[in-house]
Amino acid sequence: MAAPALSHHSGRPRSVPLRELRTRLTQLIAMAELTDTVTLVTRDGDPRPVAAIVPAPAARSAAQARADGERLATVTAGWARRLEESHRQGALRHAAELRAVTDALAEVWAELDRHVPPGTDPAVDRLRAAHADLRRD
Repeated sequence: MAAPALSHHSGRPRSVPLRELRTRLTQLIAMAELTDTVTLVTRDGDPRPVAAIVPAPAARSAAQARADGERLATVTAGWARRLEESHRQGALRHAAELRAVTDALAEVWAELDRHVPPGTDPAVDRLRAAHADLRRD
């Protein structure tokens, strides 16, 4: 019995049972190569695909996409580590600078208290009250 010729089928992939694949493999491969047709292979009597014949560029593209995804994940993880380390170092610098400013402010208030004792100048007393949250008394 002569089998009908396979034609280019745009849109969704064509489906071929395994027994037909055995007799048409060369033709299906040529069709994939020449027309970028995807052919799904099913088990006889089961409509679910078990394999596919795809054009080589599409297969390479999928492999490249996986490789690119893995490479992107590696690069992203590296940048995330760098950003976390930069954030940690920035937080440490900020804490050190805040301590330095707080210490300097404490020295200024101590010096001001020596020169203008509390209760002797109402303007300085108002300043002391306004900045009570910043003082380490």
